[in-house]
Amino acid sequence: MGFIKLAEGDLNYRFDGSQDAPVLLLSNSLGTDLHMWDEQVPAFSEHFRVLRFDTRGHGQSLVTEGPYSIEQLGRDVLAMLDQLSIDKVHFCGLSMGGLIGQWLGIHAGERLRKLVVCNTAAKIGDPSMWNPRIETVLRDGKDAMVALRDASIARWFTPDFAEAQPATAKKITDMLAATSPQGYAANCAAVRDADFREQLTSIRVPLLVIAGTEDAVTPPSGGHFIQARVSGAEYAEFYAAHLSNVQAGAAFSARVLDFLLDSGRA
Repeated sequence: MGFIKLAEGDLNYRFDGSQDAPVLLLSNSLGTDLHMWDEQVPAFSEHFRVLRFDTRGHGQSLVTEGPYSIEQLGRDVLAMLDQLSIDKVHFCGLSMGGLIGQWLGIHAGERLRKLVVCNTAAKIGDPSMWNPRIETVLRDGKDAMVALRDASIARWFTPDFAEAQPATAKKITDMLAATSPQGYAANCAAVRDADFREQLTSIRVPLLVIAGTEDAVTPPSGGHFIQARVSGAEYAEFYAAHLSNVQAGAAFSARVLDFLLDSGRA
């Protein structure tokens, strides 16, 4: 664990795996922290130096006044790579992390080797969905975060998974209740305002898009939209709701590794 010094505060990060391996950077979803990737780290760290971080407003990272933007969050990533003296990375982001990945692919493709975006879309929802949530969280604070945690189980996992794996579901959803209300609301605004539908063709790095069959937040149609607009992009779909890396577990990890380790996809 360590902290990167940004102008406004500290960004929390963690490395796993050999220092000599290529770097794979993992980016968390809205309302979680770097531990949402715990399931993937053992498999990923066999081949990569895995770099995880808490997005601004989450976990142990800085919380600054909002609203944030995906560009701002993407520039946090670039600042982290610069301070760690890392030129290029593989990048895998889920939901909001997938939006950050799209921004990097569009605006900083020279820093990427391969890109994986999961359970995301070029545009997620609209203001009528996000604004009431932002207002409620800023008004009710931690009480709103607890209510969001309880509601998130149905959004993040299918009912059968939540019933069969209650400890796993609780571990992930507890991250939401622990998130700063100010940071969460500021990141909701970043997701609300992001729209890459007209810029996706600028992505030139090898891309894998992953979706969940039961994902009501970012349905498979959003993943197909991205794939269709990025030349050579691959697509994979798992039986899962919004957090396919958690619900699909080993199958998710294997598909990502297959994509990243295949030299023919360079």
